[in-house]
Amino acid sequence: MAKLRITYSKSAIGYTERQKATIKALGFKRLYQTIERDDTPAIRGMINRVGHLLTVESVQS
Repeated sequence: MAKLRITYSKSAIGYTERQKATIKALGFKRLYQTIERDDTPAIRGMINRVGHLLTVESVQS
């Protein structure tokens, strides 16, 4: 299965609580943290909601 490397690249300060909750649900604890997640429809949906705060790249597994 393909993986996504996601970096939290812009602060959520000034954005809605819902967007902050989505960042937390993805697993981010701090700014500029990078995580890898499986490329699933649920993760893609979360990325679409807060894509302006993230940097996403595809990783070959």
